[in-house]
Amino acid sequence: MTITLASDVGGTFTDVVLTRADGQVHVVKTLTTPDDPTVGLLRGVGAVLELAGVAPGEVGRFVHATTLATNVILERRGVSVAFVTTRGFRSLLALGRQARVEEERFDLAFEPIEPPVPLTHTFAVSERISASGEILEPLDEAAAAQVADEIAALGVQAVAICLLHSYANAAHELRLAELIADRLPKDVPVVLSAEVWPELGEYERSTTTLMSAYVGPVMASYLHRLGEKLRDLRITAPVHVMESAGGVLPAALAASRAVYTIESGPAAGVIAAARQGAERGLVDLISFDMGGTTAKAGLVRGGRPGITHEFQVGGKGSFGGRRAGTGIPIKVPAIDLAEVGSGGGSIAWVDAGTLRVGPMSAAAAPGPACYARGGTRPTVTDADLVLGYLDPDGFAEFRLSVDAARAAIAEHVAEPLGVEVIEAAAAIHDIANAQMSAAIHVVTVRRGIDPRGFTLVALGGAAPTHVARLAERFGIGKILVPPHCGVGSAVGLLYADLAVERARTFLASADTLTSGSCAVGASGSAALADLIVLFAELEAAARTDLSVEPWRVPHPEGSGVGDPARVNEVVVRSVGIRFIGQAHAFTVELPAGPVMRDSIRHAVEEFYKRYRESYGIELRDSVEVTTARVRVTLPSEASLGAPPAPTGAIEPRSSASPPAWSDDRLGGGRRVWFDGGHQLVPVIVRGDCPPGTELIGPCIVTEPQSSLLIPLGWRGTTDDRGAVLLEHSPP
Repeated sequence: MTITLASDVGGTFTDVVLTRADGQVHVVKTLTTPDDPTVGLLRGVGAVLELAGVAPGEVGRFVHATTLATNVILERRGVSVAFVTTRGFRSLLALGRQARVEEERFDLAFEPIEPPVPLTHTFAVSERISASGEILEPLDEAAAAQVADEIAALGVQAVAICLLHSYANAAHELRLAELIADRLPKDVPVVLSAEVWPELGEYERSTTTLMSAYVGPVMASYLHRLGEKLRDLRITAPVHVMESAGGVLPAALAASRAVYTIESGPAAGVIAAARQGAERGLVDLISFDMGGTTAKAGLVRGGRPGITHEFQVGGKGSFGGRRAGTGIPIKVPAIDLAEVGSGGGSIAWVDAGTLRVGPMSAAAAPGPACYARGGTRPTVTDADLVLGYLDPDGFAEFRLSVDAARAAIAEHVAEPLGVEVIEAAAAIHDIANAQMSAAIHVVTVRRGIDPRGFTLVALGGAAPTHVARLAERFGIGKILVPPHCGVGSAVGLLYADLAVERARTFLASADTLTSGSCAVGASGSAALADLIVLFAELEAAARTDLSVEPWRVPHPEGSGVGDPARVNEVVVRSVGIRFIGQAHAFTVELPAGPVMRDSIRHAVEEFYKRYRESYGIELRDSVEVTTARVRVTLPSEASLGAPPAPTGAIEPRSSASPPAWSDDRLGGGRRVWFDGGHQLVPVIVRGDCPPGTELIGPCIVTEPQSSLLIPLGWRGTTDDRGAVLLEHSPP
């Protein structure tokens, strides 16, 4: 195997994982450096190279997940952008689409958020194309040239163009881009909706294109700077960036399509959960990823993560940030996640006599009070430390201060509420659990899915401390805590495949596609022939995207699959299907092989099934295809070969039968707050647990990146790959 470095830059911690050629895994967790994330990242890279005894030049692949795109949008620190649309639609972004949720519903002084681009930077040109691609009004080139001059005079750093129905015919967008680009410096990108995501839906297509232009130069600058610094370390491996749908993109492609990386880090966690479950025969999973700033939940059914093709950035409310109108809509493929502002660094505060937790975060600087790095506000991590769930000496980089945590909770929570510090800490812990359960609720119960038949997978440094109590809230009886779960998202990057998805609007009724009245050979109707041609075009475009990166994985020798030098490529075709007259569509995957009439019939039946499962309504009305999608994937070495073996802090000492319980294996006891009182419970070092070790709650299992809390009524077992599988067994 190639030596691979994987890095996940979060709001509080930067995780770096290295897998060596022998399959061993080494991990490092270091504080994120918000002013320049590359500083903390390179510090972690240097540490993990030293830990693994690997020279920089031996690294064959560098995989990266970052929250940069999300943070740029949320903090509104992207570049200056001009937006151009069709005459009559200049106020599209200003009007927007916003839903008032939670406390905003009762705010008489509510003010909508400002549009991403002010009207002074929004322009309209005379042109019109129909939904079928027919030119109804030619582009007024004289007026367009005048608009180009006005944009040039503004000195913007990027331009976004989204003309009406350009998904059906991009001629006007292409010509307008030429006119504008001729008047701008060569380094100013002009981003077209027909290239970013050519699907129907003017508002969503506009915001997606706009955000791509808004974030793109920032992402390009960051990746260029990162590449230079890696080369300074003598790491010359290709850089791949995690995209929102769970694959990775070549760095050059990620820089030009930054909007695809918005859910970069969270997606890696779901990929890790799916892989860890598959290794143990578990295919129905709930991924729970709790870091320092947020907690994310995602669903894996039948071994495959759920994918959505529209999500919100900056969304809020009990819908976990996925409710339409609560943020900026982005119309690109992404792993379907729910995210809440509760993490280890979430600040606890008292508002008019009511205890609140988050969404404000202490982040990496200054961090929770217990970090003793200048933070004075109490956080969830401070509460967990005071409750005895965390080891002050077992943290990632530094010792935690129990005194500082107690003082912060006393001043800001206990005294205002008139309670003891330990009671205040327990309340913070419980409220955080309640808020994080909302994310699990969104991806299961709100969608008509019973979570009790799923396994909850704990990822992120803070997740193991909270996961059992979350499982109890939903009646989930099985929990998987993978090896190196504290850096779970970074581990997920090791398995991420190089992948690109292309899509284009294609409107046709299912009856037309399955009819043989306009035969074109054996495949079916003329409409079906057009769909087949479109699939071929999208597949070719996706391959062109991937051709910017020379990295390839050949077939294993002796596999019997063609030339061993050929790429082990996977092509998946899917279509959007909806009832005629409805606005929203389900994406349904087509069977493998040539696209035939039976392929469409199969997809229609799958649509009826999905609709019934989602809404509880049995309908057999006429449906139509709205979109053609193609995803081309080049599997990574890790997904083709054997899984990496755990090493380091949690490496099993031997594969012999586990010894009986004895005091020398407990590592001592600790006073821990359980269910309204203190108890003395065993503290077990995870690295001292060979395969088959039984862990009976209440107890705490520690490792350098996390602390696993096993309450009364839970029983755990370690497996031969370093994971702990917990099962609920009432005492």
